[in-house]
Amino acid sequence: MENMINLLIDKRPVSVPKGTTVLDAAASIGINIPALCHMDLKGTCVKSSPAACRICVVEIEGRRNLAPSCATMVTEGMVVSTNSARVVRARKTVAELILSDHPNDCLTCPKCNHCELQQLVTRFNIREMPYKGEQSERKKEVTAAITRNMDKCILCRRCESMCNSVQTVGVLGAVKRGFETTIAPTFDRMFSETDCTYCGQCVAVCPTGALTERDNTDRLLEDLNNPDKIVIAQPAPAVRVALGEEFGMEPGTIVTGKLAASLRALGFDYVFDTDFGADLTIMEEGAEILHRLKAFLGGDKNVKLPIMTSCCPAWVNFYEHNYPDLLEYPSSAKSPAQMFGAIAKTYWAQKMGIPREKLVVVSVMPCLAKKFECEREEFKVDGNPDVDYSISTRELARLIKRSNIDWNKLPDEDFDKPLGESSGAAAIFGATGGVMEAALRTVYEVYTGKTLPRIEFTQVRGLDGIKEAEIDLNGFKLKVCVAHTLGNARILMDKLRAGELPYHVVEVMACPGGCIDGGGQPYHHGNVDIIKARAKAIYAEDSGKPIRKSHENPDIQKLYKEFLGEPLSERSHQLLHTHYFDKSIK
Repeated sequence: MENMINLLIDKRPVSVPKGTTVLDAAASIGINIPALCHMDLKGTCVKSSPAACRICVVEIEGRRNLAPSCATMVTEGMVVSTNSARVVRARKTVAELILSDHPNDCLTCPKCNHCELQQLVTRFNIREMPYKGEQSERKKEVTAAITRNMDKCILCRRCESMCNSVQTVGVLGAVKRGFETTIAPTFDRMFSETDCTYCGQCVAVCPTGALTERDNTDRLLEDLNNPDKIVIAQPAPAVRVALGEEFGMEPGTIVTGKLAASLRALGFDYVFDTDFGADLTIMEEGAEILHRLKAFLGGDKNVKLPIMTSCCPAWVNFYEHNYPDLLEYPSSAKSPAQMFGAIAKTYWAQKMGIPREKLVVVSVMPCLAKKFECEREEFKVDGNPDVDYSISTRELARLIKRSNIDWNKLPDEDFDKPLGESSGAAAIFGATGGVMEAALRTVYEVYTGKTLPRIEFTQVRGLDGIKEAEIDLNGFKLKVCVAHTLGNARILMDKLRAGELPYHVVEVMACPGGCIDGGGQPYHHGNVDIIKARAKAIYAEDSGKPIRKSHENPDIQKLYKEFLGEPLSERSHQLLHTHYFDKSIK
């Protein structure tokens, strides 16, 4: 085949396309070369700084020096050894040198058992520290969402590549020189002084404990054991297709029933579902889409189109920091988690006769930006938050293990009613394109007065960075667009600022693949097949639901009838909508 390269790796023949690295060529025949700095994010077309760690070196016949396999392209007739005595010695020495400037507190490190450096120490059979010297002391910081302990940084620069090349946030980079070099914001500032969106993707790719989520599990255990508190759980749609991985289940296993059972076993007084909030979001956001379209078709020159989804808090942070001149374009609808909290602490609390201050609403999220979102002042009533705090999927898994719960023996249980009833449209919020598809199911039927001939809008599914589609609404061509990663969002926002964005509705999710690959999900170390499996499970959850449109959820209908009135009503605006702020750093 034209443009194919033939070579030998560990005496095994392999044929790969021209332009393939030795690392990828080896992987294609099942040879796993260790690497720390390498990060191949298929679908984002970005790799981290090549050859920074030198762990992946190999021996190539005819070359005097060892070559970094992640930055060396295959050539015709190349003969590669990945496990010669010279290679093994070199890798072990590099790992030992990294360890010489690394804390030895593995037992108490948040990344223990998930640390790639720790795994290499085991793989290379390192049992002593031959190199001892001064250890660098770098900054530590605890934000609302992310904990930084840069003493544990190994300068692999994965976080820098993710922040700058994929997310285009540009917060992280190398500062200082020599032994004092660290990865940090410009001038070694704190995250809180930057444009950080708290998306958590730096945490997702960090191989050590340098970047981790802020842990709220101890706080939760205190609340669960407080007899004066009523504690409510609301897990997000993406959690139920990833949590099982923490217990040895195949990626993409749907564990909705075990999820509800585990939360109940932990001691939550009520186990509801953020999917209820997702259906509520579609009612409000869908009504807002229709309202703006009606104004646009009526000739209103001032209507702001495209309307942009507002479910993702990292995306909200991103446009508040970078596009404060365009704050009128996003929907004013709160995120599903915040809508749920507002309803739980008003409508439900009143029905149950529970004072607001006695309720503790805890969201279980795939996202670290949700931790920051909970602390936003506009989501509080007299200082009391609608959602008290958030824990990640990983935090929930640790709590289950810590609480002596046998995951495999948990029965399947249902969520509590009425805030646990949801549609299939709500389930797909977890994948990129899911919010758009859920909105289209409702917008189409409300606008046209017709029943959808086919409920799935497959045009907006998949892992392409930017997807677009046209939907026929009684002859009107509704132009929609879906983007995931903040780098792709920036492309759209720059076009919008230039007056060149031709869409009516745009969905943005900050994380690659959407919430299924959020910064709080189980670590997958760049395995895109895991992301695809989670997405497939999301759509399977949708197709298995008896109700698949948000506006047909009977408990949502009852909520409007008894309490809210109708979408975009005065009470809906008060409880379910928000406003945005100029957070640009001057």
